[in-house]
Amino acid sequence: MSRRKRKPLPTAPLRITIDNLNHEGRGVGRVDGKTVFVTGALPGEEVEFTYSAIHRNFDEGVAISILTVSPERVAPRCPHFNVCGGCAMQHLAPETQIAYKQKVLLDDFRHIGKVQPKQVLPPLLSPHWGYRRKARLGVKYVPKKEKVLVGFRERSSPFLAELIRCEVLHPSVGECIEALGTMISSLSVHDKIVQIEVAVDDSQTALALRNMAELTDEDKAKVKSFAIEHNIHFYLQPGGPDSLIPLWPEQIRLRYVLASYDVSFGFRPGDFTQVNTDINRQMIDRAIELLELQPEDRVLDLFCGLGNFTLPLARRCREVVGVEGEAKLVERARANAAENALTNVQFHAADLAGDLEHSPWWKQGFDKVLLDPPRSGAQETLVHIARMKVGRIVYVSCNPSTLARDAGILVNEYGYKLEKAGVMDMFPHTAHVESIALFVRGK
Repeated sequence: MSRRKRKPLPTAPLRITIDNLNHEGRGVGRVDGKTVFVTGALPGEEVEFTYSAIHRNFDEGVAISILTVSPERVAPRCPHFNVCGGCAMQHLAPETQIAYKQKVLLDDFRHIGKVQPKQVLPPLLSPHWGYRRKARLGVKYVPKKEKVLVGFRERSSPFLAELIRCEVLHPSVGECIEALGTMISSLSVHDKIVQIEVAVDDSQTALALRNMAELTDEDKAKVKSFAIEHNIHFYLQPGGPDSLIPLWPEQIRLRYVLASYDVSFGFRPGDFTQVNTDINRQMIDRAIELLELQPEDRVLDLFCGLGNFTLPLARRCREVVGVEGEAKLVERARANAAENALTNVQFHAADLAGDLEHSPWWKQGFDKVLLDPPRSGAQETLVHIARMKVGRIVYVSCNPSTLARDAGILVNEYGYKLEKAGVMDMFPHTAHVESIALFVRGK
């Protein structure tokens, strides 16, 4: 059976009035009754656009001329904004970005979960530039350009954007993107470096090169020279995550500190840590405030990672149990607890989508629960939490739609009340929505 040929895209520009933003930060309008998502367009604007894709139920386009300019439009700071896919909203004023994210959260609560919070929390904010301390950068040698590109992918494209600098990455990395590509170009294995893991702690920057071929001694000397010049530590990763080995210096110890709780955390470049240190500190403060911890509380921290919430919680209550699905992170969490001399905390590796109620640590019961699940949410875990009848649940989310779904379950099936919820600007200039919600058990 032959494939149906796609019709060629219309090339003539069309006018469209933008009514809203979608969850990716693209303008939403209609042409002849059909929805079109337009990159680079904002609500209230009339723009000229050209089609980039035609689908059965919607189309996609790119704004080429802004005819009526929104008062919320600002000039993007990054010269690569219209090409690079790392950011989606630099053309929108920061205060409007966070208002949009709050609207996304509240709309999802209403439409998906059929719930609304009694109180909307004020958003947590931080500096908008140079905030990103964790990232995974693509690396690609392009023969036609005779150079190595380092950075994020182009918008709606598998190709890497050609970047000189990045305004949202921590300056220690963002300001040397081009130099990093030039250095890799000089290596004998320049076409065998495929990825860079970025990790910045409170005072150090580390880059892990995913090398598909062994570096020569001359290659290693070049990387070391670059490392010394730019004050960057380098790892090599010839295989999976466990293959990480320091290149320079020979001993690398990444740490971040939560001074308010007198705790610090050791981590490796591939470990999950929050990308925005300032928001992370505010987020922990807010979570602990919402939990209303008492000295005798026993708290369960699900999806605990390396203990980002667990250790500060342990400074405020009798005991905390952290549970995580990834065994390596549990090992790191235990080491962090030991280094902070915390004896009222324990960590366990478990399948958090499975039956937890037969675990010995679960049977002892808990007063309060904090959970910070991945984008898929915590639906499978909620039935077990509900059976414990804990008084307060704080839910940290990186996906408003799954938070809204789970909120609907907790409220409409298990009798909890959605007392408070709000957004946190973890990823300025992107459409990513980070949020936090408090559920209180009904009387």
